[in-house]
Amino acid sequence: MTPPPSESTEDDTSDSAPAPLGRRAFLTGVSLAGAAALGLPEAAQAEMSSLDGSVPGRPSHPPAKALRHFDTPGDRDFPKVGGNLGNQNFSRLKRIGKGNVRRLGGAWRNRIEGGIDEGTNQSTAVAVDGVLFIESAFGNVIAVDGATGETKWRYEQTRGSLTRRGVAVGGGRVYTHADGGWVVALDQETGAVDWERQITGYGEVGRVAVVYHGGRLFLGTLGNRAAALCVDADGGDVLWHFWGTPGPGEIGHDTWAGDSWEEGGAAPWIHPAVDPELGLVFYTFGNARGSRSSQDGSEREGMNLFANSIVALDLETGAYRWHFQSVHHDIWDMDNVMAPVLADVRIKGRRRKVVIYGSKTGMYYILDRETGEAPLGVEERPVPQDERQKSWPTQPYPVQGPWTETELVEQPLGTEVPGEPHRAVPNYRIGPLFSAHWDEPILTIPGHGGGADWSHQSYSHRTGLVYTGYGYVAAAHSLTERSNGLRPPGEYMTGGVVAVDTRTNKVKWRKRTPYSLAHGNGILTTESGLLFIGWPDGNLLCLDAEDGDELWRFQCGAAISASPIMYEAGGEEYLAVYAGGTGIPYGDSAPRGDHLWAFRIGGRLDEAETPPPPVVRRAVSGGPVEGTAVGYTVVLARTYDEETGEIGGTESTQVDAMAPTHLRVPAGTAVTFLNPGDNVHEHGATQFFEGLFDVRLAPGESFEYTFEERGEYFFNDPHSARPTGKVEVY
Repeated sequence: MTPPPSESTEDDTSDSAPAPLGRRAFLTGVSLAGAAALGLPEAAQAEMSSLDGSVPGRPSHPPAKALRHFDTPGDRDFPKVGGNLGNQNFSRLKRIGKGNVRRLGGAWRNRIEGGIDEGTNQSTAVAVDGVLFIESAFGNVIAVDGATGETKWRYEQTRGSLTRRGVAVGGGRVYTHADGGWVVALDQETGAVDWERQITGYGEVGRVAVVYHGGRLFLGTLGNRAAALCVDADGGDVLWHFWGTPGPGEIGHDTWAGDSWEEGGAAPWIHPAVDPELGLVFYTFGNARGSRSSQDGSEREGMNLFANSIVALDLETGAYRWHFQSVHHDIWDMDNVMAPVLADVRIKGRRRKVVIYGSKTGMYYILDRETGEAPLGVEERPVPQDERQKSWPTQPYPVQGPWTETELVEQPLGTEVPGEPHRAVPNYRIGPLFSAHWDEPILTIPGHGGGADWSHQSYSHRTGLVYTGYGYVAAAHSLTERSNGLRPPGEYMTGGVVAVDTRTNKVKWRKRTPYSLAHGNGILTTESGLLFIGWPDGNLLCLDAEDGDELWRFQCGAAISASPIMYEAGGEEYLAVYAGGTGIPYGDSAPRGDHLWAFRIGGRLDEAETPPPPVVRRAVSGGPVEGTAVGYTVVLARTYDEETGEIGGTESTQVDAMAPTHLRVPAGTAVTFLNPGDNVHEHGATQFFEGLFDVRLAPGESFEYTFEERGEYFFNDPHSARPTGKVEVY
């Protein structure tokens, strides 16, 4: 095992590290074939886990709570986030089926924090022995009777709020974490603190659902340099760690130029998958970053391992076994950290142990989980380059292609149905996925906030399909953006659900939705052929897992950014979901709450009151300004101070360079668009997507348009697409 940094030196890791892999091995994403070839000791090459997941030399835990195999379906219990060690989010319970799902009704609702309507609520419940365990936006842990909905106990954390995504239950304890790198173990029956331990030196322990197996906890971290952790569940000792950015002497270190690895990111901020039979744990690592921006690759030449990678590690020792990198030298924040899904499937007539990985890129990388090979084929394809970015010449594509659009289309304004997901906002330079950028923004899709981000996928034992919710949130990347890419104001942020055959990596069906489903909108599938998913508008839906047809929906009162689960309590089968909400990607327009719901056939509890739906078009910066305050005039390429009403004195091409950005006028009002005489460049206004006007104005010129119909009318500047405004007509 590897000691924590405070007890080790660089030589501690370099002595046992294999030699760096060659470029060809990194391109294919597959390590040297087998643990022996890596020079690991014989003990590390052997299978480390006993059948019940116990660790030799450690106290055994109650076998009834142990997950013996990665693919044990949820039934009476749904004992971890992801359902099982393979993150399949599948239940073998089947009393709730296609014939009676319309009779599904509310059994109970628990407002776990007394009725809040705020916070970031991304936690998925787990169910053990008829009790649900859930974390709130405040970081408290609540145990709820699964049959009655009554609160059994509460743990009130004292270290401040921190985004949490689910507890672990095992060995008679419930495990959570707290701000400052704390891991907290609670008594499963009472909620009393059993032990707590602060872990430092590896990045911040946060956002990650905790995984319990065999007396150990598997955690991820965040930070400039972050690590995957294995922690002793009986006291919090760090048993081993694996850095996302390798240091000197560690495998992959030579893929980072100079000292760029020191703050290269590559954070494993989602929960891993575990295969006890193979003795492997599979972590996914986030995007590369740099001293200036995650979009700037100029100072970190190389492939930047293990950013944007899935890495198979020895369950017992943390030793590297193989990796696959889905994005080389990432400059788009396409971090592909979705929790990996394990399955045994028949591919080309042969039973294969696979891991399904991906992805913001809109692709599934189906890999052999023993070797990292791609049994269905992955090929390196040339992509657009920019030498200044040190961009990598190729990127990996599954031979079968992506499961969603990966390139925007330009069409004449006013000719298309609003909300077409891959319609480009006008005046941007657009490019295909993996277009290298520099100072000019390049707009691509599905975007770093789209594709399949961190929503939990589901693998159905019944259909052999893997399902995910995804989003269309196009992003414009350049080094001149303030953050990790501009999501153009006015674009439609929508999405869908896709079902992919794991045997072929081809789409079986795809269903578009009015909302993005990429951020926590996890999927549950069942033995009875059902699929459940929550929406950002508060609706919980049931679809037919075979074809995506809607069978049932229920309004839960707040946005759902968690996975539904199934469990049994008191001889009754229940469906449960936490409706709490999060700001991604809809900001404050997404309804928040603290509704923990349970449903059963014949349940009589009414739906919650329908909240205002999220605003699906990306908002402009700044608040509304009445037309009378500015003489019904929009000044182009200038900023506006909402407090003083003053218009900026210098020409600007920032996103807020419309004075004002949000103008309110009654129907029938004529609005003037003015390019000030002391501006240097030609500016204008392109109205999209209705195509009402598209004008260019020299300095000193103006244009007038009368808005007759109520609605929202977005426009941007053809000189530089960033500045975007909206006229709200009431």
